Amino acid sequence: MMRWLLAPIAAIALSFASACAQPAPSAESASDEMQGETITAAPRLVPESMSEVKLSFAPVVERAAPAVVNVYSRRVVQQRSPFAGDPFFERFFGSSGAPRERVQNSLGSGVVVSPDGVIVTNNHVIQGMTEIKVVLNDRREFSAELVLADPQTDLAVLQIETEEPLPFLSFANSDGLQVGDVVLAIGNPFGVGQTVTSGIVSALARTAVSVSDYQFFIQTDAAINPGNSGGALVDTDGRLVGVNTAIYSRSGGSNGIGFAIPSRLVQQVINSAVDGSALVRPWIGASTSTVTSDMAKALKLDRPAGAIVDDLWTKGPAETGGLKAGDVIVEVDGQPVYDAQTLQYRIGVKNDADNAAVAYVRGGKLRHTTLKLQLPPETPARDPRALEGNHPLNGVTVDNLSPRYSEELGLPPLSKGVVVAEVQSRSFAARRGLRPGHKIVSVNGKNIRTAAELDREIAKPSRSWELEIDTGGRIVPWQVGR
Repeated sequence: MMRWLLAPIAAIALSFASACAQPAPSAESASDEMQGETITAAPRLVPESMSEVKLSFAPVVERAAPAVVNVYSRRVVQQRSPFAGDPFFERFFGSSGAPRERVQNSLGSGVVVSPDGVIVTNNHVIQGMTEIKVVLNDRREFSAELVLADPQTDLAVLQIETEEPLPFLSFANSDGLQVGDVVLAIGNPFGVGQTVTSGIVSALARTAVSVSDYQFFIQTDAAINPGNSGGALVDTDGRLVGVNTAIYSRSGGSNGIGFAIPSRLVQQVINSAVDGSALVRPWIGASTSTVTSDMAKALKLDRPAGAIVDDLWTKGPAETGGLKAGDVIVEVDGQPVYDAQTLQYRIGVKNDADNAAVAYVRGGKLRHTTLKLQLPPETPARDPRALEGNHPLNGVTVDNLSPRYSEELGLPPLSKGVVVAEVQSRSFAARRGLRPGHKIVSVNGKNIRTAAELDREIAKPSRSWELEIDTGGRIVPWQVGR
């Protein structure tokens, strides 16, 4: 069972005396670090004596720990009594219609990635919260501003204002990690104070972890627990290789399987926040799926690995680069592609207009091409429509799907048609189970292609309606009569 690393929201005693002051590392150039400087990996050696076995990680912790902070967030919610409006209970207990205020608290960790106070944490740590506070390792407290939230990667970027440079972590290249490499997890589990645990990278490229749209994680056995969300996973050079995000647990505690977002993906989100640019990832203009064992046999592959091209966007990077439906992409820039999620990550961490060297298999033969990446187009243009009237979609807001919008919603890249953007909570459509992300396929037998077309068709007077709703690969018919 996948669990977020947050401790139970209302049960945490917010103790701000949890961090112990440690000396800050020497100041470094922020510009180079924010560009993800890659260092040459040192040779990996096995200890040859007991003296080497007794070596300590204390110097690494001394360098890295001051850059890991506690993130506290809160919001006030209005809670109505479940018996509000019930004549029987109001008769005996008085009116309880006035909502009561209740404070929700959340606790997580964060990592300072720039001396001017840029901090990265998990989106689920601060999502929906109205007040965010950061407590540094030396116990200083700051109010934080949310600069960018990216639910697709479950990352958020915060900014605090300080009068002096802060200790920060520079980035390591997460693609250089190997299974067996030693890593340290630093965070604030259960709100007890900053804690450091050690372990190894137990697996790479974990894609069957459904905690974000970008399912590509570093797996580690370093003990991480609730409250570690947003904390640092560092290598033995004290550089950030990942942001701790989730644990596999049936009890809520650490079972030795934790997952971290790779630093390359983290760095992309941070760069967008610092530049003030919209976070739009490049694409190849193709929809893909994971190669199965049966597919591998039919396609003459030696093993079931890779991403098979299902469809192509006309004149997109994949089609322009010579790819066809049925081709199996097995490498990007020399890095293996295990499945469709790996391909999404390999392309997603690159920049717009970059070139991607792609190796693919066609007819049992390995081929190569270079794709010039681009941002997904916004075609057709957005046209949000709030549907109103005496019909089943009253209170529903819809919009046109495009590759750009599909990327934002986490839908397949070549999705077309009309998507539900918002549903009023007490509307008929909400009671029937309509949700944002569903698509309106047809109305009274007419296929719907645009939001404007749906607005016209649903407004036509009718004694009954027949609709088809795509709930995510499954078409659900609606029959509604007056």
